[in-house]
Amino acid sequence: MIYPIYVYGSPVLRKETEQVPVDAPELRQLVDDMFETMYAASGVGLAAPQIGKSMRLFVIDASPYEEDEPALAGFKKAFINADIYERSEEAITMEEGCLSFPKLYENVSRPERIRIRYTDENGVEHDEEYSGMAARVIQHEYDHIEGKVFVDHLSPLRKTLLSSKLGSFAKGKFRASYKCKLPK
Repeated sequence: MIYPIYVYGSPVLRKETEQVPVDAPELRQLVDDMFETMYAASGVGLAAPQIGKSMRLFVIDASPYEEDEPALAGFKKAFINADIYERSEEAITMEEGCLSFPKLYENVSRPERIRIRYTDENGVEHDEEYSGMAARVIQHEYDHIEGKVFVDHLSPLRKTLLSSKLGSFAKGKFRASYKCKLPK
């Protein structure tokens, strides 16, 4: 099932999410649906709040970046109840976009390396370290389950300059190649 993507201004994008029971019978289907939704929107990551669910769950398929980072070949994972507990002091600035902000791209600085604990869709617990593009995509999606969005990392001046563009999302004044859900 392909879900509509909730756009900026939707309250669910600002809520801190709830823990997911890893033995929930519908969890595997939800993970599959999230991957299907992400692929339909040509994304590399999708968090549950972006489909209107206030859950600590996100999915990533970073394999489109394998040409630049060969280690990302086949990098497809579900992160349930994730906790980033370590971040490097070294940060890297790169351009990011977000399915909840159609066609908006901005430079965002993020730690180059992270350590994260999470459970996968099979109930297996992981404690892993990531760097480079994998770390960036994970941090972007992790922000969503913490009630944050990528523009929160911009300077106050940059946010002011983008204010009319950000306001246009809530009013439905944007184009997207995928189904979107506007704020109420």
